[in-house]
Amino acid sequence: MLDDGRRRFGDDPYVAPVSERDPATRLRGRLAAPVTIWTTYGSAGDPVGITISSLVVLAGDRPAVIGVLQPLSEFWEAAEESQRFVVHVLPAADVRLAETFAGRYPGASPFPPGTAASRWGPVLPHLTTRAYCTVDRVLDDDGPLVVRAKIDEVELGEDADPLVHFRGRYFGVAPPG
Repeated sequence: MLDDGRRRFGDDPYVAPVSERDPATRLRGRLAAPVTIWTTYGSAGDPVGITISSLVVLAGDRPAVIGVLQPLSEFWEAAEESQRFVVHVLPAADVRLAETFAGRYPGASPFPPGTAASRWGPVLPHLTTRAYCTVDRVLDDDGPLVVRAKIDEVELGEDADPLVHFRGRYFGVAPPG
């Protein structure tokens, strides 16, 4: 397990006794998920971001990303207004950044020095694999939102071991061999 040894803040969905846990959350916890950070600009031009692990990338003639997020998040309020965002893929070394954007370190700005601007949203400079996206559709059934966005551009950085989320924790995954 990757961990930077610092105390975390915020709710952990796996703290409740097993008998009280939501079965769908328990199922999701048994699936390894890629860790990404989505960024955009708020109405005043301020950078906003969130850690998202519930996503799928669709390839083909109409490439898209589908993500699941909470409707009341500051990120969604900003993305709903701007209709654009950047999806950054995190390497295994970025546990602290994932937790910062997940709100586990209150009061600290999650945006590092050198954050660049783009018309889709803030660009985190050291995360070199990213997609620039425009919101296409949103499914809102009084629960988490399912957001489908068209991938406008992709930048592929050097391959690195990915950071994944599994059973409430972050892990690095190295290719076999």
